[in-house]
Amino acid sequence: MSDSIQSGKKISTLSPAAHTPAPQSDKLKDGQLLDRQLLSRHARNVSLYIVTYAAQGLRVKGYLAVPEGQGPLPAVIYCRGGIRGVGMVRIRRVISMARRGHVVFAPFYRGNEGGEGREDFAGEDRYDVYHALLMLRKLPEVAPERIALIGFSRGAIMALLTARDCEDVGPVVVWGGVSDLHDTYEERVDLRRMLKRVVGHPLKQADEYIRRSPSRWADRIDTPVLIVHGTADPMVLISHAHKLADALQRADKDYTQLFYEGLEHRFPREMDEKALDEVFQWIQEKRKEM
Repeated sequence: MSDSIQSGKKISTLSPAAHTPAPQSDKLKDGQLLDRQLLSRHARNVSLYIVTYAAQGLRVKGYLAVPEGQGPLPAVIYCRGGIRGVGMVRIRRVISMARRGHVVFAPFYRGNEGGEGREDFAGEDRYDVYHALLMLRKLPEVAPERIALIGFSRGAIMALLTARDCEDVGPVVVWGGVSDLHDTYEERVDLRRMLKRVVGHPLKQADEYIRRSPSRWADRIDTPVLIVHGTADPMVLISHAHKLADALQRADKDYTQLFYEGLEHRFPREMDEKALDEVFQWIQEKRKEM
């Protein structure tokens, strides 16, 4: 953990970041854009790139979707759920977001798709999102305004950590989001082995679970939050949404709830598109207020 976070200060997202490709021998700068390759498989009116950038000295990769013939545009970072091969970023979802008039960056997190390092479920890999902010702010396609965050499932932890620790970000959307990792350990028996290996045991490494539980530090989130959840979600129970909302309410924070009756963790395509419309409308409204 960096000194700036230990002292309770937020990380500035306005630090300069180099854009020229860096030789392997150079010391990498956080947020440095190292490579940007246009994919031949991209949708009409949206250019899709594989981007490589630097985070904590590692080369990390992600998708960058840019609407064509426009700009500069507001930007969104999409924080995926799952871990490693489970819950990888879906191209369709990234492009669908970009079609709503936003530059969208979706980090794969370290160690995935040829990236260096090893992700650790909102541990050190949270810097992959922090430093993506630095990279995005230097892109000519990105407008000089706050970058919103959308966190899906465990990506909600990543998004809220970023809102807590970094300056000039938000608003934040948590979609089917984990708000208490202790609860996830109890509810998801199928994840216990992974959680014990990656995070530790919830009794022996209690601090690590608290650090990954946004409902425990909601008072430190100073940007508007939209909580999106399906009421029949079997993977991240609706109780996570209620717990986060209660914590934000107690801390007198700006939050909105958007529940979808009978829907599970991943929405059917038609409902997913409808929810995205409502999500981006909320983001635009909150940006104006901020």
